Amino acid sequence: MAANPQNPAAATPRRKVSRHRGEGQWAAGHFTPLNGNEQFKKDDDGLNVRTRIETIYSKRGFDSIDPNDLRGRMRWWGLYTQRKPGIDGGKTAILEPEELDDEYFMLRVRIDGGRLTTEQLRVIGEISQEFARGTADITDRQNVQYHWIRIEDVPEIWNRLEAVGLSTTEACGDTPRVIIGSPVAGIAADEIIDGSPAIEEIQRRIIGNKAFSNLPRKFKSAISGSPLLDVAHEINDVAFVGVNHPEHGPGFDVWVGGGLSTNPKIGVRLGAWVPLDEVPDVYEGVISIFRDYGYRRLRTRARLKFLVADWGPEKFREVLENEYLKRALVDGPAPEEPVARWRDHIGVHRQNDGRYYVGFAPRVGRVDGTTLTKIADLAEAHGSGRVRTTVEQKMIVLDVEEGQVESLVEALEALDLTAKPSPFRRGTMACTGIEYCKLAIVETKARGAALIDELERRIPDFDEPITINLNGCPNACARIQVADIGLKGQLVLNERGEQVEGYQVHLGGALGLEAGFGRKVRGLKVTSEELPDYVERVLKRFEAEREDGERFAAWASRASEEALS
Repeated sequence: MAANPQNPAAATPRRKVSRHRGEGQWAAGHFTPLNGNEQFKKDDDGLNVRTRIETIYSKRGFDSIDPNDLRGRMRWWGLYTQRKPGIDGGKTAILEPEELDDEYFMLRVRIDGGRLTTEQLRVIGEISQEFARGTADITDRQNVQYHWIRIEDVPEIWNRLEAVGLSTTEACGDTPRVIIGSPVAGIAADEIIDGSPAIEEIQRRIIGNKAFSNLPRKFKSAISGSPLLDVAHEINDVAFVGVNHPEHGPGFDVWVGGGLSTNPKIGVRLGAWVPLDEVPDVYEGVISIFRDYGYRRLRTRARLKFLVADWGPEKFREVLENEYLKRALVDGPAPEEPVARWRDHIGVHRQNDGRYYVGFAPRVGRVDGTTLTKIADLAEAHGSGRVRTTVEQKMIVLDVEEGQVESLVEALEALDLTAKPSPFRRGTMACTGIEYCKLAIVETKARGAALIDELERRIPDFDEPITINLNGCPNACARIQVADIGLKGQLVLNERGEQVEGYQVHLGGALGLEAGFGRKVRGLKVTSEELPDYVERVLKRFEAEREDGERFAAWASRASEEALS
């Protein structure tokens, strides 16, 4: 069409103008619920469901539960319905929620900082035996998860947990989840600063506070003063990492915007140094930004990492300082490179008081109530009243006198809880998987345990640090993108053309100051049956091709696709 100088609009096709709906940010005035989750949160705060559980649902049974409570608000108290037995992975994305739901629950006990007394651990074990068919998995966020929980038993479980100072409050849901912390806070000889007081103050201010119980999505946080960088700070919404400021001394470097799932992002530094007593204020400022500016229109963009990616760290820090803290933060240094190859505290280590702590490895976090009560008994018999969980699905006994260490190590070995694990036992993690999880496509826990046994048998002399993480679906609860070998569960075709359980492979992911996501080789998928052969083959190629001192992640980033296949 020729241009008409008298009527420019005639020369250009008219575009339809649509009103931008915004991202559902409260701070921008977008309060109207934009999806089902935002609606049920507006209708009633998730924390209020506890009263209905105690007075109605536990007395009238599973069928009496309102659907918005069942698949929504009950998460605010650590409850998810578990997967109905016998439903294969091919139906995960096809069936409706009510078809996947069993009449039993997963119940998550939050263990902030991984800190437990032996009395608390014993109660956790006893509840497992009495109400959860013995189940009690240690998660990679330092929690314990039960399965087979009946709604009728939940009030009694809460009573027993709360009697020893434990809770399931906001263990799930669009809430401030468990605050992970260094499992050796306050006792490690090389610690920069003990973050435990900050964790305790944040718990007091934030957890169960309705000012922070309606967030756009989950909010994950970590605080550690360990030079080992032992809390996976890079993949949390907010993290405080111990550093020494050249003028102000020990404090914390602030990171925001990390997270994995289907759109992974490494957190970014704000460049700010925060003293210990100001950590709760900064935490409250960051979570308030998330509440007020977080994207609520689409669940797929509702994590803090998307806001941080759009704003950048400079604007995020500016808003934090000007609108929430009302003061400037002190500029500070980045963490130093950790000197140790392992960050899990496994083995025997001297404490700052001259006693010892002993870290030991269950298989892929799978324990049971009987074992947990025995661990509590062993710890007490060897002079300890404190245990810890770690972000690698492991455990630690603290405060052991030197003369008791060898006896404790031997007693743990008798329970198949070794303080001297192979790299495969030490470095393999697995999520819940299809056994109980409604999102899962494949088995993980049993597969991971079997893989450990096979690799120990096939390559017993392998002695390099290696992380092998198995996940039952794309949501990355087991951190597949940042593992040396990350295995994402999916259905694949075997040699006979049959659809079977298998994994997409990610290679060379890492955490630390060189954090990054694993490499995906085009078309590389393995069946569950082929998995031990594949991992053995790749690790032997690594041993043959690696340069002196080269880690697996570095080798995998430069290796040929043929070497990785």
